[in-house]
Amino acid sequence: MSDKSETMLYLDGVSVSFDGFRALNHLSIIVHPAEMLAIIGPNGAGKTTMMDIITGKTRPDDGEVLFDGRTDLTKLDEASIANLGIGRKFQKPTVFESHSVWDNIVLSLKKPRNVFSALGYIETASDKARITEILETVRLAHRKDELAADLSHGQKQWLEIGMLLAQDPKLLLVDEPVAGMTDSETMETAKLLRDIATTRSVVVVEHDMSFVRELDTRVTCLAEGSVLAEGTLDQVSANPVVIERYLGR
Repeated sequence: MSDKSETMLYLDGVSVSFDGFRALNHLSIIVHPAEMLAIIGPNGAGKTTMMDIITGKTRPDDGEVLFDGRTDLTKLDEASIANLGIGRKFQKPTVFESHSVWDNIVLSLKKPRNVFSALGYIETASDKARITEILETVRLAHRKDELAADLSHGQKQWLEIGMLLAQDPKLLLVDEPVAGMTDSETMETAKLLRDIATTRSVVVVEHDMSFVRELDTRVTCLAEGSVLAEGTLDQVSANPVVIERYLGR
């Protein structure tokens, strides 16, 4: 493993069992600052459990989980981990449908979270600039005044990514972002995530191989809770064990 201090996410020897089933088995993964990692693998490979451990939803039985080279995530709860700068996007988008696209981002900005500050909130010039920048990043600046309910499925996914960006995370965990998207939305999502990964670390869990190819990034294939292969998509796809245990199915 490389020097921990230079990593954004560092998992070493992480194992966890549920009722005798080993969901993760000495899993070791590294993500560097401003790097994207795509994670593939069959159902039951441990992809969701890995995300649950990083975000504090599940505690590992053993192993090391470090964020930003120094913070032990196994000692923290979900809220503390989110506040550190780890954002997670689940497969199904959850946006405030009865609010405008702009207000969805406003509601997600990293601000003091109490009723009085929310009631008295006035957008500053820097907030407006930040919201505009986020909406441009997620391809929704032209829809800013429309209700989130009126967006396509793919655009709702982008809005939710924008809502995560409003929290200013250092690390984004994105679970199957292109499920249910059109081909053009899928291509645009790959571009969008590549843009984000120039300044933040991004981990994408995905089944769609053509989308993973568009991400053009390092790929890790998991199976039975540990790393089966790692490299470019071509290297991983050509690995005989990956073909046998995952792609050949």
